[in-house]
Amino acid sequence: METRRKWLATAVGAQAAAATVTSLTHVPLHALLLLGPLLGAQRLSARVTAALGTVAVGLTLLDASPLTLRDLASPLNITAVSVWAVVTAYSRVRAERALDRMTRLADTVQEALARPLPDRVGHIGLAVHTRPADPHARIGGDVHDAVLTCAGPRVLLADVKGHGVQALRVAAAVLAAFRRTAATEPDPVRLARTLDEHLGPELGPEDFVTLLLVDFHPGEARIVNCGHPPPLRTGRRLHLLSPPRPSPPLGLHPAPCLQRVQLAHGQRLLLYTDGLTDARDADSIPFPLDSPRCHAALTAPDPHDALRCLTDLLHRHTGGTPLADDLTLLLAEPVPTALGRPRDAPPRPADRSWTL
Repeated sequence: METRRKWLATAVGAQAAAATVTSLTHVPLHALLLLGPLLGAQRLSARVTAALGTVAVGLTLLDASPLTLRDLASPLNITAVSVWAVVTAYSRVRAERALDRMTRLADTVQEALARPLPDRVGHIGLAVHTRPADPHARIGGDVHDAVLTCAGPRVLLADVKGHGVQALRVAAAVLAAFRRTAATEPDPVRLARTLDEHLGPELGPEDFVTLLLVDFHPGEARIVNCGHPPPLRTGRRLHLLSPPRPSPPLGLHPAPCLQRVQLAHGQRLLLYTDGLTDARDADSIPFPLDSPRCHAALTAPDPHDALRCLTDLLHRHTGGTPLADDLTLLLAEPVPTALGRPRDAPPRPADRSWTL
């Protein structure tokens, strides 16, 4: 609104200046009166532009009185240009309204896809930070979600190859398939295969989706990794949880397997996309995930503060250069309950295999 007022003031001022110069100097500068409707066509409504054109024609007729046939040329020219300006303003306003409707629709779709996660799902506390490579997008090729199953919390983090509309379409398919099946499929390995089957029709011959599925149980996390950067576990030191048998991403004939790792109270699990590992400084040195500063950041008392500290380190490492890829950071930690045992926790099994 403020911008349109400035444009209106500019257009009226230009017309007034042109009329003043013409009347005082008797120099025929009627063409300058077109500044009003021409400026109005760029930012103002068709009605205001028509008013500016009417004023321009009126000033021309007043200056030409008594009117002769020869004097009609200037008013007719100004009238023709004013009509063109009104049509232009009308078309522009319609296009702006259509764009505004499409933008609101796109925002609604993106909000549905990138709905914020709660700070807690079952006995797991969550903190999330996302930063699309496109500053005008709310989400990119990275997708994440969390559900509470009958066995406990389950978290998804996936990274779709590429950017733009195609990546967004595949990302929507990933989330739709996960939300449809995640709460009812008890086996994360079978869930990964199911997601691969659902995504098949959406993927081209060179498309793929890296995937992390994490099921949280009392004292442990069960991970399925299909071509995704391995999670990072905090403790006395940072531990990279590489899968025992690497699997290709979804869309490239994945072979998912289950990895079970300890996750005690006081430990955290960082899930991330390659926007973190691909970040480089001016000397093309990758971001040092195993540095003491990263350990200090990730062990900050509040998990949201921990992610802020980590992104600050990343910003300093890259020198403020925009990231070339989407970035998603998801920090999960077991949280105590009033009963002294995590909610929704099944009985602890007697035998347990660990990946340390």
